[in-house]
Amino acid sequence: MSTAVIISLVTAAAVVLGVAVLFTSARRGGVRGGGVLSRETRQRDRKTQSAPETEISGRDIEREANATRGGVLVKAPPVEMQEWSPPDEETLGVTRRQFFNRATVTLMTASLGGFGAACIGFLWKGATGGFGSKITVGKIDDVVQSIRTNKGFLYLSEARSWVTEYPKDAIGKANLIYGKQAPVISGMEAGIVALYQKCPHLGCRVPECKSSQWFECPCHGSQYNRVGEKKGGPAPRGMDRFAVSITNGVLVIDTGAVFAGPAIGTNTTGQEAEGPHCIGTVGGHH
Repeated sequence: MSTAVIISLVTAAAVVLGVAVLFTSARRGGVRGGGVLSRETRQRDRKTQSAPETEISGRDIEREANATRGGVLVKAPPVEMQEWSPPDEETLGVTRRQFFNRATVTLMTASLGGFGAACIGFLWKGATGGFGSKITVGKIDDVVQSIRTNKGFLYLSEARSWVTEYPKDAIGKANLIYGKQAPVISGMEAGIVALYQKCPHLGCRVPECKSSQWFECPCHGSQYNRVGEKKGGPAPRGMDRFAVSITNGVLVIDTGAVFAGPAIGTNTTGQEAEGPHCIGTVGGHH
C-alpha cells in the first residue's frame, strides 16, 4: 500500500471523526428554541409598549385580586402522590443523545480500525513480492550477462540492491571471511554477490563508478570495491549484503535477510581502482 493511499485514509478518517464530534457537541450544548421569544410574548410586549403608561399602586393590585377571587380563598384539594415507576425501554426507545453518542463511538472505532489496518498493510511484507520479500531475478546466466553488458554492475530497483560478479578464484579467501554467512557465500560460489544500495555510514544510496569500477558514495566519500568491501572513507564497514539462492539455475534475492558488510581492511579480491574516481578522491582519501 502506497504512502499516498495511507495519507488519504488517515485524512478521511480524521474529517469524519471531526464532523461527528462537532455535530454531537452542538446537539448537547444547544437548547431547542433557546433565545427565541414566542409569538404571544412579542404581541404582549407590543401592546404594553403602545398602551399609555399609568402608575399602579400595590393596593390597586391587591384590590383587583380580591375582587377577582370574590373575597374568598379556596383551599386546593390535597394532591395524591403516586409512586414513580421507570418507563418501559421498548416504549421509550433510543433518545437522540444516545443515538449520537453511539454514532460517535462507532465512527471513532471504525476510523481507528481503518488507520490500524492501513499501517499493518504498509508494514507487512507482501506475499506477492517487493522489498522485504524474496525476489526472483531470473536465470543466473542471464543475470551474469546483464552485469557484463552494464560494465560490471547491475542495479535492481525492486530489490534495492546492486548485483555484481564475484571472481571464483577468490572463493578460498571468501570462505575465511564470509564462511559464517551461508546464504551469502552460496551466492559467491555461484559467482554472484547482492549488495544493499545503502551506505553503512549514514544510509545514502551508493552509485557505481564505471571508470574506477568501485562503488563511491557522493555524500561523504566512502568507497568500496566491486564486491562491496571497503576501500576508503568514513564508513564503519563494507556494504551490507542480501541472502542469495540459486534454484534450478534461477537467482533469488531474499531482501528480508540483510547481512552486515565485512570489516575494514577486508579485500578478498585484491581489486584496486581501474581508472579515475567519480567523486574526486585519490586512493580512497579526500
